[in-house]
Amino acid sequence: MQNRALVLDANILIRAVLGVRTRQILEHYAAGASFFVPEVALSEAQEHLATLVARRGGEPAKALRLLAALVGLVEMVGPDIYGHHETEARKRLGTRDPDDWPILASALALGCPIWTEDTDFFGCGVATWTSKNVEIFLD
Repeated sequence: MQNRALVLDANILIRAVLGVRTRQILEHYAAGASFFVPEVALSEAQEHLATLVARRGGEPAKALRLLAALVGLVEMVGPDIYGHHETEARKRLGTRDPDDWPILASALALGCPIWTEDTDFFGCGVATWTSKNVEIFLD
């Protein structure tokens, strides 16, 4: 299997905890692919996951433990990697979702596509993959 790389949006991490398929994809391809997650995306996933699970009557602590376990399948990246691409990422995103700039900046810095369910990245000059078809890229 050839090494492939993707930057993961926070919504992918959340889907990997709440669902089965996304987690299975991460687990299956982790040995032959690199999954990069900006630290701020992990923080966002932790925040939203706890709220979503609590609203559904679940156990936020259990969901956060599963998320922590999934972090072992990804490589965390900080502003030292993507920070110098902030201006370009913000320009490309415009008013769509300016808080997503670290995701786009990471993709620009690492030269790889984004795995997301968020259409805000469409038209930003970086390939995007959704969970529905990301295995095409990974295979």
